[in-house]
Amino acid sequence: MRELISNARCVLFDFDGPVCRLFAVHTAESIAHRLRELAAELSVTSLLTPELRASPDPHQVLRGIARRNPPPGVVHGLEEALTREEVSAAASAHPTPYAAALIAALSTRGRQVAIATNNSPRAADAYLRRHDLAGYVGGRVHGRTGDVALLKPHPDSVLRALASTGGEPHSSLMIGDSTADQAAARAAGVPFLGYAPDEAAAAAFAAEGARHVVRSLEQVLTALIAPTFG
Repeated sequence: MRELISNARCVLFDFDGPVCRLFAVHTAESIAHRLRELAAELSVTSLLTPELRASPDPHQVLRGIARRNPPPGVVHGLEEALTREEVSAAASAHPTPYAAALIAALSTRGRQVAIATNNSPRAADAYLRRHDLAGYVGGRVHGRTGDVALLKPHPDSVLRALASTGGEPHSSLMIGDSTADQAAARAAGVPFLGYAPDEAAAAAFAAEGARHVVRSLEQVLTALIAPTFG
């Protein structure tokens, strides 16, 4: 762990999970339901497969509708609605234990910190400002664009975050809580550290062959700040 973090000149964080629980109060299930209501208002309920009708994941609903060739403007309307819901959720998001301390410690020790997320960058910006973390990230927040096809596991947000730091892939590190984060990091050539706060996440990473996984960011913080002897 110490070698992994010491070699990283740039550290890229996924947002929902490694930085905070975005939907801790304003739940993902309620937002997915709102997107389905909006799909009905836009007369595209025929695009909702049984899986999408039951999904608790608003990103899955958005991506699923986008893949089914909806009329012009539908994806934009759904994405804007999702952005509004995420910005609202940021006000009640729960900080991930040790995330703020890790971000601050990385920045004060000369690392470039950036965010690479499937969430709206407006939501991430709102959370970072609310929790006095924006100065450590320095505007390097890269999230969902209008092109839903570029959501992770596509490496687009990781590549944009990497470019904003000026770092090289091999001397950077991506911290994420999903196998989509892992796949995006791999495609960008960036070493990956999995954050798995529960058994299900740990099992998913193990199934995908993740080499480095932690159950708490305290392990990363300790590796970063612990003194070196000899």
